Amino acid sequence: MAGTGPHGRAERRSAGELESAVLATLWATDDALTPAEIQTDIGGGLAYNTVHTILKRLYDKGLVLRDVDGRRGAYRPVKNAAELTAEAMHEALDRGPDPIGALRHFVTGLSRQEEEALRELLGGNGR
Repeated sequence: MAGTGPHGRAERRSAGELESAVLATLWATDDALTPAEIQTDIGGGLAYNTVHTILKRLYDKGLVLRDVDGRRGAYRPVKNAAELTAEAMHEALDRGPDPIGALRHFVTGLSRQEEEALRELLGGNGR
């Protein structure tokens, strides 16, 4: 659970939030983790069955692998956070009718540090 709402009832986190939390836990280590280890790391009263369900969804989406050579029922991410983010950005550009326009709008919202990193990656010297 994510906390309590205005009437003292537990608020539920969305599946997307839970998937992100599970992936963040997996990205934070080089080891494959069991659902119980992930449950402990995430905390917040999250049920073991909920963690297991989220891992199954992530597995079905091709985002995690079951560790068949190691401990039974341990999971590891297929891609790191940067790879998954880059893939999502490419998919978003491919969906739109004007990817160049989308890039223009995206770049105008970059922080100074992000802009400098982009210039460096593209081989520009900023002049």
